[in-house]
Amino acid sequence: MARDADWEADLKRYGMRRPFLKEQSIWAVWVYRWGRRIDRRPAGFIRRIYTAAYWLAFRFVETAFGISIPKSASIGPGLRIWHFGNIFLHSDAVVGANCTLRHGVTIGNRHEGGPVPVVGDDVEFGAYAQIYGGVHIGNGCRIGGMAVVLSDVPDGATAVGAPARIVPAKAGGAALSD
Repeated sequence: MARDADWEADLKRYGMRRPFLKEQSIWAVWVYRWGRRIDRRPAGFIRRIYTAAYWLAFRFVETAFGISIPKSASIGPGLRIWHFGNIFLHSDAVVGANCTLRHGVTIGNRHEGGPVPVVGDDVEFGAYAQIYGGVHIGNGCRIGGMAVVLSDVPDGATAVGAPARIVPAKAGGAALSD
């Protein structure tokens, strides 16, 4: 099968030998990337067989690990999931390159049929961050743990709280101290 640069970027972000034995989240990322590769295959019997196998694998990962990343979502290369579990992405969500998700992250719409978030590159989501509706999260943002983002977040900003608010950057350093 052809080389998958997105999958290779994902593996690089995990930065370890044998991640399939050490990180449950890598299974969800792999199933997502596999589903995307299946959709690029020509229509026919083999594609239908692979699609049926994908749905079994997707449901297994969703149930066993609590991570739901539908193949219809658009996710850039270098996805990293820390602390797996309770991660749900809407099927129409757009997530940029080199983003990091932690447990409990939800990226979805506010009501059925409503718009979904668009997330830029290099965005980090804290545990249980919730992003809802047609919001845009800029490049290089940090979304704090348990933040509920309901409005746009500009490039490089840090958003915290429920509902989320932008935290001003401190002079000479990062927006939040670790």
